[in-house]
Amino acid sequence: MAVFITENEGETEALGARLGAQLPDGSVVAMYGDLGAGKTALVRGMARGMGLDVRVSSPTFTIVNEYLGQRELIHFDMYRLSNADELFDIGWEDYLNRGAVCAVEWSENVEDAFFGDEVRVSLEKLGDTRRQITVEGVELC
Repeated sequence: MAVFITENEGETEALGARLGAQLPDGSVVAMYGDLGAGKTALVRGMARGMGLDVRVSSPTFTIVNEYLGQRELIHFDMYRLSNADELFDIGWEDYLNRGAVCAVEWSENVEDAFFGDEVRVSLEKLGDTRRQITVEGVELC
């Protein structure tokens, strides 16, 4: 487990880029944190670190956004789901079988959809722009 302090959105994205560059295809990143904690900023960085030149936005209303390039990043927002059964209903296992990196916001809503090998990222607001980000399940270089 590693704990990082970021002072602004740019630093949160930079941490995401480090994470994205190191994640093997097929990884699941389960993100936890309140509204505005920086989850989408982290995913923007992950996309950049994975070499994807895409516009990343929160999939709050669509549930899933897919970003394609040399690698594939699938971005989920589970805020509107009440349990893991709803996630399985939209094809969770099919997404996992594609071998893409799956970034999941609001993971606490679908905790029982994970298999225990996911990377866990907790984001905590320490101020207007300052965040404490805890990463478990992968060593960041």
